[in-house]
Amino acid sequence: MTNTTEADFDPYMTAIIANRIDGIIREMTNTLLRAARSGVINGARDFSCSICTGDNRLLASAEGLPIHIFGSHMQTKAMCDFAGDALQEGDCYLHNDPYSGNTHAGDHTYLVPVFVDGEHLFTAVAKAHQADIGNALPTTYMAGAKDQYAEGALIFPAVRIQKDYQMVEDVVRMCRSRIRVPDQWYGDFLAGIGAARIAERRLKELCVKYGKDQIKAFVRHWFAYSEQRMIQAIRNLPRVTLRNSGAHDPFGELLPDGIPLNVTIDIDPKEAMIEIDLMDNVDNVECGFNESEACTSASTITGIFNALDTSVPRNSGSFRRIRLKLRDGCVAGRPQFPHSCSVATTNVADRLVNIVQSAFAELGDGWGLAEGGLGMGAGCAVVSGKDHRVDNAPYVNQLFLANAGGPGSPLADGWITYGLPVAAGLMYRDSVEIDELKHPIAIRFLRLMPGTGGAGKYRGAPAMEVAYGPKERSMEVIWPCDGTVYPPKGVRGGHDGLRCRHWKVGANGQEEELPNIAVLTVRKDEYVKGNQAGGGGYGDPLERDPRRVLLDVLEGYETRDRASDIYGVVFSGTNADAMRIDDAATAARRSELRSAA
Repeated sequence: MTNTTEADFDPYMTAIIANRIDGIIREMTNTLLRAARSGVINGARDFSCSICTGDNRLLASAEGLPIHIFGSHMQTKAMCDFAGDALQEGDCYLHNDPYSGNTHAGDHTYLVPVFVDGEHLFTAVAKAHQADIGNALPTTYMAGAKDQYAEGALIFPAVRIQKDYQMVEDVVRMCRSRIRVPDQWYGDFLAGIGAARIAERRLKELCVKYGKDQIKAFVRHWFAYSEQRMIQAIRNLPRVTLRNSGAHDPFGELLPDGIPLNVTIDIDPKEAMIEIDLMDNVDNVECGFNESEACTSASTITGIFNALDTSVPRNSGSFRRIRLKLRDGCVAGRPQFPHSCSVATTNVADRLVNIVQSAFAELGDGWGLAEGGLGMGAGCAVVSGKDHRVDNAPYVNQLFLANAGGPGSPLADGWITYGLPVAAGLMYRDSVEIDELKHPIAIRFLRLMPGTGGAGKYRGAPAMEVAYGPKERSMEVIWPCDGTVYPPKGVRGGHDGLRCRHWKVGANGQEEELPNIAVLTVRKDEYVKGNQAGGGGYGDPLERDPRRVLLDVLEGYETRDRASDIYGVVFSGTNADAMRIDDAATAARRSELRSAA
């Protein structure tokens, strides 16, 4: 490790350049957000930008989704390995191969090597989840795909798409001929390249302003500083081995028992190392729920950072203090080709984030988090069909209408707009009105469900419920939901969050409950409805401040019955204006509940 006390270390300049680089990433982000065409990118913000060094270390990621950016350096290494000495200024590469560093085939990543005075100093990385990638079904989440061939996606293992700043049109024609919405894809394609090229321009300007030598010194110091911050964070932990487990829901005959998951976390404060052991997990499964190595690494590292000091920089410097033990051919390790990793960015990945962060709650009150809400169900389905409003033109897009509830923590209640553990609240939720303008669908309702977050001293966020259907022509709806059998767990006495459920409602109003993995056709006058999961609670609900319980009831997050039955809080008055906490009755009720427990 380079010691940041060396003579040329300037903490002020290091902070200035670090913020300048974060600013470049935010400009990349704004470019992609504003220029992309598909709703999954320009509405839901399901993309991430980062900058890696020329020797393939993650330097900065600003506000990227953890599942996307914590493996950026694996993709830049693949680019360098494949291109070799042919790598040159003006190149841009397209990478979506889960077997050479990418997350899953649905994430198209644009890699631009940045040369300064002939030296490959950085690589700009822009990764965007696609609305369609040419899979056998109109979705980027092929839960039932036995292998990568059954998915059907075009795979680009760091393929050059620009040379000397000119487009390689052969690749463009390949994508246009396979993808269902070629013009929409091409707009996203140009936006991704544009975001990476913006970073190239700004990084060159940065090197001109400060000089290449000072920028290279900054990189060295930034990694050393980040590693030292991580060392300090780990040394505040006890010497302990933590073990935790969880499970992904069953999936019909393919996974009748679901996917059991186990993690062992060894914390060594003396050596300032955290080892994450995922060896004790089942082999690859014959469907799309296998983790790519990038997703296994990113999701477990996310769980670690969620439980540590939030100010520790997330980059390859701090990563030096985390050691992963992974197994080849493992559902949560390194996959064995050609097993499908189609759903690698969520589902099992979300479970890994949860079991890692919640394991830290074993250290005592004030540590770790509960499990965050799960479930890419109806509220996050991929919808497709033909739009009667525009000459029956095809449409494909993923909705992000409803969020799962965030986990309770030692200090705060769960976020309502949490989304999923792998996204960490960084994605946006769709506008109902915009979705109805973009697609020929009618959204019947979108609402919070009172009393669905895991109760606790700090409660999980409540679940969201949504219902929608087509306006005219039939619509295909596909989702790969988890959390319908095994809900997000509470910790330290906190209760579990609500599990996911879904229905198809016929034109006659009859409801048919749907399985967790759904591929269905919805016709005019029919609709689907369902809820994501609520977040798990943290701590004993009887220790929750009664004033918080009152506010929750007034805001509609909790019910009056749960306030009495679970939190032991009794109110006087019947309407909102007159409702008050009855202190004496509350003390008696809490005493009664403690005795019963």
